[in-house]
Amino acid sequence: MLVRQDLEKREYDLLSSRATRAAESKGRAVPEDDCDFRTVFQRDRDRIIHSKAFRRLMHKTQVFLSPEGDHYRTRLTHTLEVTQVARTISRALGLNEDLTEAIALGHDLGHTPFGHNGEAVLNDLYPGGFRHNEQSLRVVDVLESGIGRRGMNLTFEVRDGILNHTGSLPVATPEGAVVKISDRIAYINHDIDDAVRSGILKLGDLPESAMLCFGMTHSERISSMIGNVIQVSDSSDRVGMDEEHTEQLLLLRSFMFENVYMSPNVKKEEEINKVAQVIESLYNYYVRDPSRLPDDIQFVVEEEGPETAAKDHIAGMTDRFALNTYNGLFG
Repeated sequence: MLVRQDLEKREYDLLSSRATRAAESKGRAVPEDDCDFRTVFQRDRDRIIHSKAFRRLMHKTQVFLSPEGDHYRTRLTHTLEVTQVARTISRALGLNEDLTEAIALGHDLGHTPFGHNGEAVLNDLYPGGFRHNEQSLRVVDVLESGIGRRGMNLTFEVRDGILNHTGSLPVATPEGAVVKISDRIAYINHDIDDAVRSGILKLGDLPESAMLCFGMTHSERISSMIGNVIQVSDSSDRVGMDEEHTEQLLLLRSFMFENVYMSPNVKKEEEINKVAQVIESLYNYYVRDPSRLPDDIQFVVEEEGPETAAKDHIAGMTDRFALNTYNGLFG
């Protein structure tokens, strides 16, 4: 039988010298007794998987608003693909897969309904703006409460990785850096896949230099990107790609923003306007009458005000729940 101490010892025996050891975690904001059979990072992973916020990801938009097919990515399938890519890289580099997995599974818990369009609307409405990475940290710190506990009380390393998985701020662990690059690898490739399936793009539309660098098929591109990260990071203090692959990845990203993420062929003006109408109407409704907010979020009204409570409640909604709530209130 393996107990926690055995698993912690195994990390010292098997992992790279730069890996983050569970036994050396900076700990939790509120100290807890250790689990007999799981390390602190395994415990964090399990708390995320069992959370309501994680389950809601299955009904949140990734890119396509109200897709008609069953095979388009959702925020949940995106999260699982990021986790798979990140674990592959961490395993090859001898890093802590449990920490990597926990960060990857939690990195998008704060995303709004309707993808980045929903985020943009809340950013305009909420004083101080809205950023999904900050909301993801707020979910695990405040909103997703357990029995006798506010928030999940995750370790410093997982919280840091969730907060800094996007943007220019550095992450505190190499595992967090792995999730950061894995997020970009995953979304660029699966969004190309979805765009081609939908007919928005043809493979021949993609930048030729990027296809020559990474490959023509989904599998080839994923393998090429992961392989380059592993090769470059194995002999470097940083986690990332070489200059050529980085340049081509950024080229692909720019192409996707121009031709997919911001394209009127993907998100029609009436759909975008509907998203804005739904979120703005709900936000104003709850700010005017916060007593209409659920009981489990009333503490936010009391401690931080109705604007923050309305923002938290709406950000946690799935696409269909937001639409059903809007239709129930306004017809």
